[in-house]
Amino acid sequence: MSSHHTVIVGGSSGIGLATAQRLLAAGAKVTIAARDPARLHAAAEILPSPARVIPMDATDTASLPQVFDAIGAFDHLVLALGSRKGLGPFASLDVLEVMQGFHEKFQSQFAAAQAALPHLNPRGSITFVAAVSAHSAAPGTSGIGAQNAAVAALVPILANELQPLRVNGVSPGLIDTPWWDFLPPEQRRAVFTDYARKTPAGRVGRADDVAQAIQLLIENDFMTGHVLLCDGGLRWAA
Repeated sequence: MSSHHTVIVGGSSGIGLATAQRLLAAGAKVTIAARDPARLHAAAEILPSPARVIPMDATDTASLPQVFDAIGAFDHLVLALGSRKGLGPFASLDVLEVMQGFHEKFQSQFAAAQAALPHLNPRGSITFVAAVSAHSAAPGTSGIGAQNAAVAALVPILANELQPLRVNGVSPGLIDTPWWDFLPPEQRRAVFTDYARKTPAGRVGRADDVAQAIQLLIENDFMTGHVLLCDGGLRWAA
């Protein structure tokens, strides 16, 4: 890994930041990209000096080719982009909000992967980050489930179309990351406690749990076309 360069879009917090930390510890070169300047600055303070940070708003798809031109050649791309839009009962979901979620989750990952292609090592890899909602049937997740299912659907298609470039994905379960910051602390603890009881693994996930799965997909050059579910068995929970 020491000679490999990985670009992590959405790398300033949560799963993306944990992945950057893990890859840097393995000796890789890492560039993290994100749109929030405060989070980018905070991440730069945490990460070792070899890490590079670069502003990127992946929802501004027209700007992406120029940003990747500035990054230059690299070996692996990780797309750790998410959205909170699209949660709630199907009967009352705002369709426009669901479509905004598609823009933030699916369209951004699709466009970033496309813009990165001219700079990616053809023997490298792309790792998409979807979510367990793409594979489960939990009430209230029709919007985000459809968004994440669209991301997961890209994996086998692009693994075939873009070969020898390897294309994989990870679908996390409930992971303790800033994604949950919209909940007050007491409510967040209650949600986590409830899910820990339901999940066969007996706990909620950590960002590094998912980072380990992403590292596996980057390093194992015999894996392509896979979406790994890193959910502690949550999809089987009653």
